[in-house]
Amino acid sequence: MAELAGTSPETDEGFMREALAQARLAFDAGEVPVGAVIVRDGQIVSRGRNRRETGKNALYHAELEAIDAACKTLGGWRLPGCTLYVTLEPCPMCAGAVINSRVERVVYGATDFRFGSVKSVQQIFSLPYNHQPAVTDGVLAEECTALLREFFRRLRLKRGAQ
Repeated sequence: MAELAGTSPETDEGFMREALAQARLAFDAGEVPVGAVIVRDGQIVSRGRNRRETGKNALYHAELEAIDAACKTLGGWRLPGCTLYVTLEPCPMCAGAVINSRVERVVYGATDFRFGSVKSVQQIFSLPYNHQPAVTDGVLAEECTALLREFFRRLRLKRGAQ
């Protein structure tokens, strides 16, 4: 899981801010605030955000929405040269989708100690699959984590008020 040449912290932070904008849209819709963007050749090709509650579907994760849109935009199921920026460490389902779509690089913000499958709970990308994307973690981690904490704080307050 090596760093790709030609990437920079400034670029990663800029695209992570775009993913955070998607996470804020999810937050405003009452969803767990996770957002994602997929970038190729310095351009955003797709966006995604968590929609599990509004869509009533366990598959409606930000990463899957962004991967689906990128495949449609780019015209194929393989996403070579693409980087996925996501505000939360991918779960096993999303990490599997990254492998299957051949996303070249994953950049994430907040660590997920419950479901994270890149470095936390397990390390799916280090298993002997035919594709192992490069990974950069912790980009704007404080901002990504703060948004998640605020969402769950408000949720606990709302549930306590009922």
